[in-house]
Amino acid sequence: MSDEFGVESVYAELLSRAPENKMEPRMEPLFRAMEILGEPQKAFASIHLTGTNGKTSTARMIEAGLRAHGLRTGRYTSPHLSRVTERISIDGEPVADETFVRIWDEVRPYLEIVDTELAGAGEPRLTYFECVTILAIAIFADEPVEVAVIEVGLGGITDATNVVDGQVSVVTPISLDHTDLLGDSVEEIAAEKAGIIKHGGFLVSAAQPAEAAQVLLEKAQETGVPFRFEGVEFGVESRVLAVGGQQLVISGLAGRYEDILLPLHGAHQAQNAAVAVAALEAFLGGGTKELNADVLREGFRQVTSPGRLEVVRTAPTIIVDAAHNPDGMRASAIALKEAFNFTRLVPIVGVLHEKDSVGVLEQLREHLGDWVDQICVTASDSPRAISAEDLAEDAMAAGFAEESIYVAPRLDDAIEWAVERAEELNDLSGGVLITGSITLVADARILLGK
Repeated sequence: MSDEFGVESVYAELLSRAPENKMEPRMEPLFRAMEILGEPQKAFASIHLTGTNGKTSTARMIEAGLRAHGLRTGRYTSPHLSRVTERISIDGEPVADETFVRIWDEVRPYLEIVDTELAGAGEPRLTYFECVTILAIAIFADEPVEVAVIEVGLGGITDATNVVDGQVSVVTPISLDHTDLLGDSVEEIAAEKAGIIKHGGFLVSAAQPAEAAQVLLEKAQETGVPFRFEGVEFGVESRVLAVGGQQLVISGLAGRYEDILLPLHGAHQAQNAAVAVAALEAFLGGGTKELNADVLREGFRQVTSPGRLEVVRTAPTIIVDAAHNPDGMRASAIALKEAFNFTRLVPIVGVLHEKDSVGVLEQLREHLGDWVDQICVTASDSPRAISAEDLAEDAMAAGFAEESIYVAPRLDDAIEWAVERAEELNDLSGGVLITGSITLVADARILLGK
């Protein structure tokens, strides 16, 4: 059942609060909201994910595996691509509009109590992200789901999602990002993210830089939880290209799984798949019980990851890919090279202010430079977007020649220009890559009818 107007009205109400990039490093208001709502976060089991790159794709893989095993799932991820309801999924689909609006109406009076208490203490009222998180948890409890796969918004220890105690804590690859909020070193960032590891849980981590691994290991030992690291206890044994993705052999915690078809591109997605398999083994059998390989294959065959090396149009091929930091761009570029045979690629790039835009553009030039003779810089609709003119300066700082940079303040103009460049080859060997911030990818998907 759809309640389009109601969803838009709730979204407008949420947007009137402190925005997503103004997350408050605090937990008390969230625990207070849970208390007055009757502790909905305890109504379901949860798998809690943090990390710098790969969280959403890994969450989607874990959810697909749980659903294949017959469990009713919730998934909470951010940000959304086209509608706010995408952040809160039930059994793999965005929550029904009617449910989204109804539960918001039910929790709003309780949130107002918390807002009033915060105002009395001279603190900012609940933020956008805090409210959406509370709403997601209330929806999962109401549905009810058996297990929720919950992705942190930022960091871990003081992230709004940390009101849940995950039966399994998953850490995807950690690198430098959000340094203004999380710290200037990998150790500091890892310490923030280690905050989701709780007594009674189980840590599953991707391979990490040594400093980050040490921090996670110490936190696991301190909380007395079992810990398993990719490259030590589990990992990708082999991967070969397949139509529309790749075929994997994954060595898990308890079993070896052959012929896993993953319809996503790149070594980074294979790594995410190995982490997802280990998380499923940890959740479903404490890491000691082998999964049914046929059920796992069926689950992974269904995986999608919108906005991650996603082909949104052909003739010429247009690919959208959210690569919002240098490590993300490097992984995407290498995957693109492996999966596609372009002779010319025309990138359209847009980045947000708090990101390492020069680093992102350097990785693009380093790994895709032989395909790229011209690049287009633009900006998404986000108020946090770097202007196209400023991004052109960053592109020159990253090594692009001034004459190879086309500045298009509007994305629709950028796409039109890039498509013309790609079509000049007349042999379908040209492609367009729309990349950088997730807000740019979201705008592009809407423009291109996704």
